[in-house]
Amino acid sequence: MKLVAVMALIAFPFIAYAQEKVVPLKYGNMDQWVTRKIHESGVIGGDTKLLYEVGPTKVIEGNEAYVNQGGSPWANSNVMAKVMGIVKTNTSVYPERRGNGYCARLETHIESVKVLGLVNITVLASGSMFLGDMKEPITGTKDGEKALNSGVKFTSRPKAVRYDYKVQMSGEANRIKQTGFSRKSVVPGQDCAIMTCLLQKRTEDANGNIIAKRVGTAVVRYSRTEGWNDKATYEIKYGDITHDSSYDPELMKLGVGGYYARNSKGESVLIQENGWADSDETPTHLILQFTSSLGGAFVGSPGNKFWIDNVCLVY
Repeated sequence: MKLVAVMALIAFPFIAYAQEKVVPLKYGNMDQWVTRKIHESGVIGGDTKLLYEVGPTKVIEGNEAYVNQGGSPWANSNVMAKVMGIVKTNTSVYPERRGNGYCARLETHIESVKVLGLVNITVLASGSMFLGDMKEPITGTKDGEKALNSGVKFTSRPKAVRYDYKVQMSGEANRIKQTGFSRKSVVPGQDCAIMTCLLQKRTEDANGNIIAKRVGTAVVRYSRTEGWNDKATYEIKYGDITHDSSYDPELMKLGVGGYYARNSKGESVLIQENGWADSDETPTHLILQFTSSLGGAFVGSPGNKFWIDNVCLVY
């Protein structure tokens, strides 16, 4: 029985560390939110829509491009778009009451805007929350990833990432792809929610290209409905993990996610992740992202929901 108990403590993904140090990420308890009141264009109804951002509790009135508030490291997929002069919003991340505070709820849904003779766009939008920031307004569905500045400066070597989570899956056998400019298509494979934690050592060349070596990796997929799991802890593995038993090539390969970041010139460029760092290397940046669907922009299953709370790093 003692052996079973010990094995239960060290089994992946739930890991117990002796003399561990737990460091909450700033605003990672999801208890404080900025509420933005955006007025959509009259030609599509002129409604006032609410967008939510993790940051100091405040209300922002008006169609202002959002900049992270109060030193918050968090951004999400709630955006204000201005396409052909029409202001439209998308909300796929919400604060939700949990106990005496709040958590974040990420949802996959269909968003559409139709104006006779001007625009007719229907897209699939998944809920995403990540460390970094977003450049607004979004001006179209093409190359939208370039608006994201993925990752924050970070030079530590944590053992694991820890958070509370809950998952609701749509139950669909396959996903759909809906970009707004082509017909809806079926993408084979069941949808799932994803947590991605990547430690990178980045450099910038003379042409402004961002080159990265992968220092540490922790990626988890959730493919079934689950109630709240508190203090779920996932080990960050360092160096080349391609021969590790937990290696998932779809979710852990170099360049996964197609992440963009801004270089020293303020230009948005694709992060060129071109190799594995030595296992004892020190990172320069941390990418941490939670998303309600798998497959990138415009791919997923409407109805997926992913709740996140109390995000920490374990040392």
